[in-house]
Amino acid sequence: RYNTDSLKGTARAKRGKGVRRRVVGGATIPGNWASFLRVDENKTELFSFLSGVLHDSFQLADKELVITEGDDVLSKPPLLDTAALAPCNHEEADSRMMLHAAHAAHNGHKKILIRTVDTDVVVLAVALARTLEEGAEVWVSFGTGKAFRFLAAHEMARALGPEKAQALPMFHALTGCDTVSCFAGHGKRTAWAVWTALPQLTQTLTDLSTAPDHIDEDDMHTIERFVILLYDRTSTATDIDKARRKLFAKKSNVQLIPPTSAALKQHVRRAIYQGGHVWGQALVPAPTLPSPTDWGWIKTSDMYEPLWTTLPEASKVCRELVSCKCQKGCIKKCKCKKASLECTPLCACDGECSQN
Repeated sequence: RYNTDSLKGTARAKRGKGVRRRVVGGATIPGNWASFLRVDENKTELFSFLSGVLHDSFQLADKELVITEGDDVLSKPPLLDTAALAPCNHEEADSRMMLHAAHAAHNGHKKILIRTVDTDVVVLAVALARTLEEGAEVWVSFGTGKAFRFLAAHEMARALGPEKAQALPMFHALTGCDTVSCFAGHGKRTAWAVWTALPQLTQTLTDLSTAPDHIDEDDMHTIERFVILLYDRTSTATDIDKARRKLFAKKSNVQLIPPTSAALKQHVRRAIYQGGHVWGQALVPAPTLPSPTDWGWIKTSDMYEPLWTTLPEASKVCRELVSCKCQKGCIKKCKCKKASLECTPLCACDGECSQN
C-alpha cells in the first residue's frame, strides 16, 4: 500500500518524479526502471499485473502459491483461512515478508528462504526466527555478486538468545536505519560493543520494541548512558548534558560530542516509531500506527521532517562561546579576560580559576 501521508510517502517523494505508464501484457518494458518506479501508480499496477499472471499460470500440483494482491492475498490452492495474512495494511515490504514467512512456518513449512539486499530484512528475519518453533529454519539469501551469501537467521537468533534477538530491530533503529539518523562517526560495530558492555540496555530495547505509548524515564536514562559510552567508553557520567559539556571542553568540536538530552529524546522517539510501532507489529496484518508527529517528526508542506530538538538554536541564545586554555591561572592574554567574561567549564581551568 502506498500512502502519501506517511514517512515512506515522504521518502518516495524525495526521490523525485517519474513518468506515468500503463502496465499491460503487451506494453514495452521501461527503459528507465528508476524513473518508472518513482510513480506509485506504476508500481501498484505492475505488482497487481505480476500477481495475476503468476496466479493464473501456476500449475504445480505439489506446490502451494501465496502471493500479495494489494491489501489481500491470492493463493493456489485456495487457503481456507487468510485472517493471519489479510487484509494487510503494511506499507513496508520488509515487514510484510515477515508476516508471510511466519504464516508459512505456522502452517507446517520447516525451512523458509527470504531473498533480499536490505539489511533491515536480515534484522527482522533474526527477530522472526526467535518466535518460531524449535527446528524451524529461516534462511536469508542476501547480497549480490561476490558479496552474495546465505545467512542462517535461526542460528543467529539462537546465538544471541531470545531477549537480544527480540531487541535487535529496536537496536538497529536506534543506531540508524532508513528512517532514523545514526550517531555521527559511530557505526554499528562500535554500538554493538557498547551494547555488550551495557547488558541492561537489552531490557530497555525489549520494552521499547512493543509499541509503547510513552518513554519510561528509566529506559531513557539507560539510553543516555548507552550514548555517553558510545562517544566516550571511559566516562562515568550518567547525565548526557554533563558528559556533552565535558567532552566539548576537551575536544572543542561539536561533531565529536553526543547530542543534547532534548535532541536525544526526539531521536529515541523516531527510533521507537520505526522499531517499536512499525517493526514491532510486523506479525500483525493490520496494525494501528500512531501519527509520526507524536514520535519525533513534524509535518511541513505535506512532508515529514525530523524534529531535531525542542531547544532554540545555539546561535540565537548563546552570544558568546569563548573559552581559554590557560593552564597556570588566567593572565592578561587570557581570551576570557580580554572578552570581559568569566571562565566556564569549557576552559582548561574548568571555571575554577581566581578570575571568577
